[in-house]
Amino acid sequence: MPIVPGDPSIAQRIAQSALSLSHQRIAAYVLDHPLQVAAMRVKELADIVGVSVPTTNRFARALGFEGYAQFRTTLVLGFQTALAPVEKLRNSKDQRASPADIFAQTLETIATNVEKTRLSLDSGTCSGAVDGILKARRVFIIGFGASSWLGGLLLRKLEVYCDDVHLVASIEGSSHGARLLRRLQPDDLVIAIAFPRYLSDTMFLTKRARAAGAGILALTDNELSPLVPLADICLFASTDSPFFANCEASALALIEALSSAVAHCSGRSMEAASKLAESVLPWLYGDHAGALRPVGGKAAVLRTSRTRPRHDA
Repeated sequence: MPIVPGDPSIAQRIAQSALSLSHQRIAAYVLDHPLQVAAMRVKELADIVGVSVPTTNRFARALGFEGYAQFRTTLVLGFQTALAPVEKLRNSKDQRASPADIFAQTLETIATNVEKTRLSLDSGTCSGAVDGILKARRVFIIGFGASSWLGGLLLRKLEVYCDDVHLVASIEGSSHGARLLRRLQPDDLVIAIAFPRYLSDTMFLTKRARAAGAGILALTDNELSPLVPLADICLFASTDSPFFANCEASALALIEALSSAVAHCSGRSMEAASKLAESVLPWLYGDHAGALRPVGGKAAVLRTSRTRPRHDA
C-alpha cells in the first residue's frame, strides 16, 4: 500500500483503531516517544515495550500498514517537515562563511525563490484569485504561526480595497477563528496561508470553511501542500531557505503581487490611495499643514497641527 500525502497521521490511526492490550502498550510508547521510535528497528521497539516481534508487526498491521517497515517509514515522513531546518544546518558544508557571504547568499536565495514563484503563476489562476477577493461579501484570512504575520500584512493591503476583511489569527488562538467563521456563507472567501511546517489549526479551520461552502484561496508552497485538496484556487510561493523552515520574503512577495493586482482591478486605486493618505497624514512626522485637501471635500485645507492626536492629554 503506497503512502499518500494527506493520509491519516500515526496518532490519528491509533485513535481510530481498536487495539488489544499489548498493542495499546506499544501505542502509548509510540505516542510518548515518536522521534525515538522513528529510528528504531522492530526488535528494539519490541524489547523496550516488552512484547514480541510478531506482536509489534501485528500492531503495525492493526493501524492499516503492511508491516512495521511501512509504519516506521510513515513515522519518519511525519518528521521531515518539522526537522527540515535542523537537517539543512547539519548538512551545511560552508561553516566558515563570513557574515557578508551569508548576506549575499540569502539575498540570492530570495531572488531565486521570487523568480520560481513568478514562473509558477498562470493568467487564469491570477485572475481567479483577484476576482474571488473583489466579489466576496466578506474575506477571512487564516494563518497561524509565522503565517499570522503574513496574514496581517495581507489584511493591511486588502482592507483599503475590500469593505469587510478579517484576520482570523489573534492572541486567543484558533478558538477566536472558529467564532469568526461560524457564520460563513457561500459568498464569503477564506484566504488560507500555510507553509511548512503546516499547522493543524490552519487545516482544521480551512476544512470548516470548506464544509460551510465558502470559497477557498490557498497561499502555500506546492501541489503537495495539505491545503491544495481544500482550495478552489491555489497560489504557490517557492520558500527554500538554508537556515529556516521557509523563506518568508518570497511568500510576502506573492502577497504584494496579489494585493497589487487587487488594487489595479478594483478600479479605485487612486481614490483609495488618496483617502488613505488623508487618514494617516496627522500621524506622519513633519509639518504637512496645507499639503492635502480632504478627498471630496470643499476648499478647506487639512491642518495637521490642529488634527494630530495628542498623546499627552
